[in-house]
Amino acid sequence: MVISNPSSSTIDPELVISHRFSETSFCYTERDVALYALGIGTCSGDAVNEKELSYVYHKNGQKFIKVFPTFAALFPFSRGLGLEGIHGLQYDPRLLLHGQHYIEIYRPLPSNSCILNQFKVAGLHDKGKATIIELETTSYIKESGEVLCMNRSSIYLRGSGGFSSASQPYSYKTYSDSQPSRFSIPKHQPTAIFEETTQLSQALLYRLSGDYNPLHSDPMIAQVAGFARPILHGLCTLGFAVRAIIRSFCDGEATAVKNIFGRFLLHVYPGETLVTEMWLEGSTAIYQTKVKERNRVVLSGYVLLKQNSSL
Repeated sequence: MVISNPSSSTIDPELVISHRFSETSFCYTERDVALYALGIGTCSGDAVNEKELSYVYHKNGQKFIKVFPTFAALFPFSRGLGLEGIHGLQYDPRLLLHGQHYIEIYRPLPSNSCILNQFKVAGLHDKGKATIIELETTSYIKESGEVLCMNRSSIYLRGSGGFSSASQPYSYKTYSDSQPSRFSIPKHQPTAIFEETTQLSQALLYRLSGDYNPLHSDPMIAQVAGFARPILHGLCTLGFAVRAIIRSFCDGEATAVKNIFGRFLLHVYPGETLVTEMWLEGSTAIYQTKVKERNRVVLSGYVLLKQNSSL
């Protein structure tokens, strides 16, 4: 997000971690689900692909279209990043980066629903020259109260570190180490490779799912931010990568996915080719996505699959 009048960059950790958020709602229809699927490249290379058509069309009389698990990543951001109004958190919005994203899926996502979101600060870490704040969103089906999924966003606030008062850097988190963010890309050949060229209009299409940051659409703002032209949303690239895993290891069935982790490493320009390399190790698919034209890794992470889902 680009803002012309940034505030001073100071952090009061006790105020930040004790902040209480208001509950929000997010309602969507099948049209939103289908638009999102198109935004992450579904059927872009083959409009009658047997494994993907059911995400945008009622194929063979199916009652509802299917929903990609990364659609859940839209829930926390229905009202911006969620940092607005947090007491004790002052930073320069121009230096903000969405560094990592983690999703747990507890039940298949419905093709239309009203969702209730509950938020909390799940982590706060002083990295010296930067602060990492982790926001956790648990989403429930409004009508039944059933828990649906959880998102955890790791946001880097550059220039806002150095707030620790003790000799040890301040670090706080509410979740256990059983939810790992550390993984290693294997040295051996990938189990599968999926290559797909994004459309020149990919960011303009994806933004219709709710992320209207002008960095992804306005050439002038992109240039001010240091890019040659508007860049693709990081969560869009994540959607492409998880789609590749679902196609390669899950026979096109999104319900095989339990957990998703992605680390955003570099920008993607719409029109570039994404090459996703995947290693299936038990029920875990480790991946990295490269931009073919620049031979640079832009995203890496893992997807945890249900035990009986892999080929």
